[in-house]
Amino acid sequence: MKQLIIIIAALLPVLTVSPQTSQKAAPTATQPKAKKYITARQVLDKAAAVVGRKGGASAQFTISGAKIGSSSGTVAIKGNKFKASTPDAVVWYNGTTQWTYMPQTEEVNITTPDKEQQAALNPYTFINIYKEGFRHTIRSQGNSYVVTLKATDSSRNIREMVITVTKGTYVPTQVKMLQGGDWTTIAISHFKAADQPDRLFTFNAKDYPDAEVIDLRD
Repeated sequence: MKQLIIIIAALLPVLTVSPQTSQKAAPTATQPKAKKYITARQVLDKAAAVVGRKGGASAQFTISGAKIGSSSGTVAIKGNKFKASTPDAVVWYNGTTQWTYMPQTEEVNITTPDKEQQAALNPYTFINIYKEGFRHTIRSQGNSYVVTLKATDSSRNIREMVITVTKGTYVPTQVKMLQGGDWTTIAISHFKAADQPDRLFTFNAKDYPDAEVIDLRD
């Protein structure tokens, strides 16, 4: 009898739970779902897909920095090709060769730049370099994602990048780059997804008959 009383006493807390308490403990269909988080890499992948669409795109930009001052211009891009125009220079890059025309001197310099050197006048350089050699972090700021990239190798020319991307559209609106201890900021506006002809990304000497062409390739 004593053992039976002990067993009943142990079961009382379970047997006396009210129906309301039991229902509350069980998960219901109306409970909110777990919040999904987006990673920095996912944001950059989506932004790269928008900017790097097969047919190309165009935009306006303003580039500023302590050493270069401030200048505004336009950029067209198609894959890894681009053409950037400012009052100080026009740059064509066809995926291999880069031509830089400087109106003040009427010179055209021909070079074969690496990915980091292309950053000088291409606000969308990040779509070619973010996938390796950088640590990524992300934060939310209003209607934008702010992604920070820090180089894993301190000897890299671009040591840090901060890319602001609009939520929903994944269009980049600002790119900041740390090069040689100085920050360069590129503000991007009027992005337009529009097909660009391949000939746009190659210098045409007929359009600049008075320009002196200087080949700086090795």
